[in-house]
Amino acid sequence: MYATLPGTPPETAGAPPQHVRATGRSVPRVPTASGMSGDSARTDGRTVTVTRDLEPTPRSVSSARHLTEDFLGHSHTDAAEAVVLVVSELVTNAIEHAEPPIMLHLHRESSGNRIWVGVTDGGPAPHKGPWTSSCTETEHGRGLAIVDTLADAHGTRDLPDGNTTHWARLHAA
Repeated sequence: MYATLPGTPPETAGAPPQHVRATGRSVPRVPTASGMSGDSARTDGRTVTVTRDLEPTPRSVSSARHLTEDFLGHSHTDAAEAVVLVVSELVTNAIEHAEPPIMLHLHRESSGNRIWVGVTDGGPAPHKGPWTSSCTETEHGRGLAIVDTLADAHGTRDLPDGNTTHWARLHAA
């Protein structure tokens, strides 16, 4: 599992935060209300980065939403709800269209009150997921349009290990 060092900004405007192997001392494991645990970094009492492995099942979409709500401090602003919706769309896309592993990354940027969201997956799956293959074309396919509408910026980054990170940056009041 990987975590980002406290205060480490994303490498570029669209890149995920720089990752280092977690040691357990500088980046403690923190349990969440949803029962998931993983690496996180805290600065001034606020979690700035969380990375979690997700199961490649539909149940993980709900887990990712709950983790994001925990990360945002259960804020019910329009901006916080937009972050949760973008996480939901990106995780759903990974489950339906990509190979495992699936990892959720949440990073609170040190300036500009923005959240960087990333979902890393194992690259394109050779077949459609169970939900996508069971519905008509008009019942799916709007996720990236939603992300495009809500995010300040978003994109895809192919990683050297063959995995892919789909990311979005949003304002979070």
